[in-house]
Parts: sequence; structure tokens; C-alpha cells
Amino acid sequence: MNMKYKVLALDLDGTLTNSQKKITPRTKETLIKAQQQGLKIILASGRPPFGIKPIAEELELKRYGGYILAFNGGAVIDCSTGETIMQQTLDTNLYPYLYSKGNTNDFNILSYLGDDIACEDIDDEYVRYEARLNGMGLHKVNNFLEEIDFPEPKFLIVGNPDKLARLEEELANQLKGKMNVFRSEPFFLELLPLGIDKAECLDKLLHKLEYQQKDLMACGDGYNDLSMIRYATMGVAMANAQKEIIEAADYVTLSNDEDGVAEAVEKILMEQ
Repeated sequence: MNMKYKVLALDLDGTLTNSQKKITPRTKETLIKAQQQGLKIILASGRPPFGIKPIAEELELKRYGGYILAFNGGAVIDCSTGETIMQQTLDTNLYPYLYSKGNTNDFNILSYLGDDIACEDIDDEYVRYEARLNGMGLHKVNNFLEEIDFPEPKFLIVGNPDKLARLEEELANQLKGKMNVFRSEPFFLELLPLGIDKAECLDKLLHKLEYQQKDLMACGDGYNDLSMIRYATMGVAMANAQKEIIEAADYVTLSNDEDGVAEAVEKILMEQ
């Protein structure tokens, strides 16, 4: 079957997975079938690689030559080899400033060490939520700056949503032109290298794989999906997506609890 789009970029939380953070049997079956017919799948998420790999395994991306785009584009992994083929990291000179803002009574700053989340306060409810979401362990550090002194793809500051909204504004102003700052959840403030963005990363990966923008369909629901929804020739918003995503999309599918990804793939990609 000759599919109109050859590459499918999928956000995970709120898109590919349902409210229980699971892929439903129908969606899995549809995506396996599409890969058997030649579709390349890219899992594009703000999660660290460890939190994406189980989903890549479930969808058999190693077998079909799919890719993981982790940290919103900070790292790209070729599932068939397990190799990291693209990576960008934070400027270590900014660590003391980020720590001073993120390690307070109101907030906690965390990073990633192998299969663990590294943080000074591992009892924080939002730190534990991030660990649960990614199936990661918790590694307590006594001094964050001393133990995390190497280039990392991402830091996360977690805390009260209202206070975090004010911190987001402050950091976005202070760090303009130095790094990307945005919230992926009301209680999660992402700190990423400058220019890290799903669309920019997909553009580089497509060129590397000798595909074109016209070959790409992308599905998403959140603010960090906006750039790839706009960039893809077929941008698909979930019914549960933020208003701006729905407005930017070429097509609105069912929600993540109604097999919205499967519905979009069957309707757009697989109709004869």
C-alpha cells in the first residue's frame, strides 16, 4: 500500500497513551500494521529516553527502524541500533543560576542519572510523579551542583503551579537567547538547550533520513507539540488538546481515551 505520509511523529502523554498512560490494543495493532506497510514512527516526547523505551519496545520500533526523540528534541535515538545519533546539552555555566532559582522552599530542581531521577528532595510529590511517569528510580543527591557537574540535556524545576508560572516568566526573561524555558505541565518547568524544539529536531532528522517535510504527519495535544503540528504537512490534534493546538491543526481526531491516534492513522494514512 502506498501511504500518503511516510513518517509519523507521535507525542506520548495525552496523545499516544490514554489517561492510564497505556497504549490501547487497537492503537497498538494499527501502528504495527502501518509499520509493516513501511511507515516510520518517531516517538517525540519531553520524557527522558528511559521513560520512552518501554513504549518503543511495545510498538516494536527496533524491528521496524523507528526513532525516539527525547527531551523534546534534546536527544534522538535510533531504535534499531540503540545509538544516540543527535544530542544537545545545557551550558554548565548556567547551572549555579538554575540551582539558585530551583532549589528553594517553593521548588525542587531535578536531573537524570542513568535510570534514576537525581534530586536533593526525593520525597517531593512532583518529583515522585515524574519518577512514576517514566518508570524511573529516585537518586538522592546531597549537593546537586557537586554531583551534577557534567553536560545534561535537560533540567526540570517542579513546584506549585501559580508560583511556577511567575518563575517561568522570570527565567524566560533572564535566560533569553541562552536557553529554552517553558512549562510542559502546570507543575513542570522545563529547562532545555537553546533551539531545542520538536519541529527543529524533526527537520534535522528527516533530512538525515532523506525524507521531506511533505512526508510527515504528527499528532499531539500540548504546548510543546505546537511547533511540530505546524511544521508537519499533516498536523493532527487530539480532541483533548489545548485550544491553540486544535486551532493550528489540519485535522482533529478523537481523544487519547478514544483511540484518537488509531482513528487518525486509519483515516488519513491507511485508507486505500
